[in-house]
Amino acid sequence: MDDWVRASGIRGYAALMRSLGHSPTAQLRRYGIDENALGRDDAMVSLRAVMHLLEASAAQTACDDFGLRLSRYHDIDVLGPLSIALQNAPTVRDAMAFAAQHACVQSPCLAYAVHASSEIVKDAVEVSIEIGLAHRPAQRQTIDLCLADSHTFTRLLADDRYRLLGVSLPHTPLAAVSTYERFFGARVWVDQPRASLHLARSTLSADLRSVNATLRRIAEDYIARHFERGEASVADRVRQVLRQTLGLSEHSKQRVADGLAMHPRTMQRRLAAESTDFETVRDELRKELALHYLCETTLPLAQVAMRLGFPAQSALSRACRQWYGVTPMALRRQAITRP
Repeated sequence: MDDWVRASGIRGYAALMRSLGHSPTAQLRRYGIDENALGRDDAMVSLRAVMHLLEASAAQTACDDFGLRLSRYHDIDVLGPLSIALQNAPTVRDAMAFAAQHACVQSPCLAYAVHASSEIVKDAVEVSIEIGLAHRPAQRQTIDLCLADSHTFTRLLADDRYRLLGVSLPHTPLAAVSTYERFFGARVWVDQPRASLHLARSTLSADLRSVNATLRRIAEDYIARHFERGEASVADRVRQVLRQTLGLSEHSKQRVADGLAMHPRTMQRRLAAESTDFETVRDELRKELALHYLCETTLPLAQVAMRLGFPAQSALSRACRQWYGVTPMALRRQAITRP
C-alpha cells in the first residue's frame, strides 16, 4: 500500500461522529478501515480511503467543517517520531525544513513546502500542503484537516511569536468563509492554486523553548533508519513541475525539462523507460485538476481553462467530453447534486 497514512491522522474520528449523533462504524466499514486501527497511532491505513471517509462523513452528518472539527482532537504527537524532532529543533524555521524533508513519516503522499515569499501577503512566508495522490478523490475535508493541524502545531512551536497572516484554500469551502476565519483567526482566500498558511517572517525565526538536542538526534536517527525516502520517478517529478507551471505560458516540454535540469530528449527517454511520455503525464494531470476545479471550486470556466493551460474554454469543453463524457457545466452540476 503506497498511499498509506498514519492512523493517528484521523484520531478522534469516532468521537467526532458520535458527538454529531452518528455511529462511526458504517462509514469505516464502507471504506475498509479497521476501527481497531484508530486506537493504534502507528497503524497504517489507506489515505485514499481516509479522504473518501472524511467527505462521506461530512455529508452524512451535514457538518460542512468536519475537517476543522476533527483537528480539535489532535495535538502534535499525532506526527509520531516526527513530533519529537520538530519540538526539539533550534528554531521554527529548522522545524519546518525538517518537516518538509520528512513528511513521508506521516504519509509518502503528503508534500509540505516552505516558500520564501507569499504571492498573496506582503512580507510573509508561505507554507503549502499538497496531497500527491494519482487520481485523487475529493480533498476538501482532508485539506482542511491538514491546514488546521499545521496551524495548531506551528502555533505550539512558535508560542507567542506565532503570527498567521492569512490562509489559502484550494477549493470553495462548504462551510461559510467566516467559519474558517474564526477558526484560524486570519483572513481566508478561497479557490487558490494551493493550500497554504501565510506566516510572518518573525514566526520562522522564533527560537523553540526547552529544546533537548539529545532527544532531537535520537528522533532524527530513528526517522533516517525507518523512513527512507525513495527517489521520485521522472513522471512524478514532471507532474510536480507541471503543477507549478500548467497555468502559465512556460509549461512547455522545454520549460519542464529545464525545471528538472535535463535535456527534453533525456526527459522523454526516461519517461519512456517508465512506460509513459510527457503528453500523457500532462493530460492525466489536467484530467485530475479539471475534476478538482469543476467539483470543488466555483471558478468560472474560463479561469479553469486558463489554470489547466488550455488556449481557450472550448478546448476545456472538448477535453472534458473526452474524459468524462459530459460538458464542464454538466460535471459541475453533477457534483452539486451528488448526495
